[in-house]
Amino acid sequence: MKPSWLRSSLIYIIILVAVVILLYQFFPMTPKPTEIGLDEAIAMSQNGQISKIIVDNGELLITTTTDIEMKTTIGGLTLVELQELGLNLEGVDYQVQASGFDWGSLMIGFIPLILFGALLFFLFRSARGANNQAMSFGRSRARLFPASTPTVTFDDVAGVEEAKQELSEVVDFLKSREKFQSLGARIPKGMLLIGPPGTGKTLLARAVAGEAGVPFFSISGSEFVEMFVGVGASRVRDLFDQARRNTPCIIFIDEIDAVGRHRGAGLGGGHDEREQTLNQILVEMDGFDTNTSVIILAATNRPDILDPALLRPGRFDRRVVLDRPDIHGRTAILKVHSKGKPLAKKVNLEVLAKQTVGFSGADLANLLNEAAILAARRGKKAIDMDELEESIDRVIAGPERKSRRISVKEKEITAYHEAGHALVAKMLPNADPVHKISIVARGMTLGHTRQLPIEDRYLMTRSQFNAMIATLLAGQAAEEQIFNEISTGASDDIRRATELARKMVTDFGMSEKLGPRSFGDKQEMVFLGREISEQRDYSEKVAQEIDEEVQAIIQTAHDQAKKILTKYKKRLAHLAEKLIAQETIEGDELETAFTESLSTRKKAEAPTPPPAPPAEEPKAKPVLRKPKVAPQIVPKQAPPSPQPL
Repeated sequence: MKPSWLRSSLIYIIILVAVVILLYQFFPMTPKPTEIGLDEAIAMSQNGQISKIIVDNGELLITTTTDIEMKTTIGGLTLVELQELGLNLEGVDYQVQASGFDWGSLMIGFIPLILFGALLFFLFRSARGANNQAMSFGRSRARLFPASTPTVTFDDVAGVEEAKQELSEVVDFLKSREKFQSLGARIPKGMLLIGPPGTGKTLLARAVAGEAGVPFFSISGSEFVEMFVGVGASRVRDLFDQARRNTPCIIFIDEIDAVGRHRGAGLGGGHDEREQTLNQILVEMDGFDTNTSVIILAATNRPDILDPALLRPGRFDRRVVLDRPDIHGRTAILKVHSKGKPLAKKVNLEVLAKQTVGFSGADLANLLNEAAILAARRGKKAIDMDELEESIDRVIAGPERKSRRISVKEKEITAYHEAGHALVAKMLPNADPVHKISIVARGMTLGHTRQLPIEDRYLMTRSQFNAMIATLLAGQAAEEQIFNEISTGASDDIRRATELARKMVTDFGMSEKLGPRSFGDKQEMVFLGREISEQRDYSEKVAQEIDEEVQAIIQTAHDQAKKILTKYKKRLAHLAEKLIAQETIEGDELETAFTESLSTRKKAEAPTPPPAPPAEEPKAKPVLRKPKVAPQIVPKQAPPSPQPL
């Protein structure tokens, strides 16, 4: 298909050529011959003023000795008869052209008509194309991936073994449905993939089509809805018609919540176009015959806002949950995405999986891609562990901001702030272990302290929440203790600590005073996206008690952090000095900074004493004192794994 700019250029070229030819016809470049009478022509020939004569179709084309062209009509007379009338041809170059049809003149005359006809053809064709676009407005925009197209399989999907097992039944049905039908079993018509963004819902749907070897229709929920009522329903009908013509096949609707929200929800009532589209989807799904080999897969990360009619048995019969992977799943995902990437021998993907708690499959794929870019930028032939760990920081906090200039005072404040976080987390038995401290500016932060849980955790206890709040508030407490001043660097820490303490009281029932009760009926506004409306179901007195409990939790955690930092003030200074010098501490070096003896370090770093005075001078008797040894920090024990409910 030619680009639109090429078609428009051809039209303009045709118009230009037609105009030029018409101008040439009406305004020729060469002047026309002067018409003279026959008597005058005979007189000129007798006077020797003619150098050339051409007899052509009853006309004499005369060229004079002064190169002037003339013509005259001979009225059907022959050349012999003209000579008898007195025409002198002596010394004249004369030619007689055979009479015939003048095709050249005819073509020149018809060329403008031909060009105008071509112009009209292009114009009508363009109008017809626009009409086709208008008529195809209700056609489905689903992209069809034929069965022969190379695609992904279950081997390319990792970390979601339970979901793969659920969907393998769909593959078996599409390959051999007689096995199920002989037992009276009916495969689910629709399967809803639920999970946070980046967990591989779309990838898993394509893997099902790749394993089954059937056509795969892919469309987004937002592609159904248009501003004109009825267009979305027409597209739904066309999509299912195409699916029936290509059975067995799979229809995948991504982000189905764009069209499948609760009907009747909205500030001014329902959205007619969206609701009609949803109604058509419900009708098409319910109208399938049990033997029709068309299976619908849909993905969403908002299952709570879907219409109940969409989730009833007979439509989306089964829900497949895809959660963020655990450590084994992260290791498998890293192995899948590391294929084709040269890794150094010392790269350990299991260690990398332990450092990426909470990462989704998309995050892990991005992590390896960032590491490959860093290795290429540094001129390496293989990806090393340094690039992988650097890419973790880039994914979490953003790239380094080397252009940001920080004063010596701000760098010192940042160092003590991050050292306070790390020291309090190290001393609290229920806090996650500290993995890395850095005062390198990344994104919007001047530094960060990264903690890694020992194992994947699905339940949180009150002591763990208290340790988290104390760790968050330790940065400001360290600033206050060292500089007798606080800065704005702890604003995000305070916000997160306050939010966590309020959830402990109002959502988790962890308040000793108020007991196991939730406060506030929280409802999400369907028509406002993720807007949450909280309906107050408690009195003003209880509201005051909630504020007091939140304040008590925060104050207790803050006092605990200050107590630890006061007790280990020298250790805090030691960590901050190391951070100022090195900017980043991690791994074994960080563990050594927590446990090494401060007195031994000072003795090793002490300057060489001056030489002893001469013998004749009296020597003062040295006073022997027992050296003070800083208290050793005992590494905390791993918290017990949470028990399932």
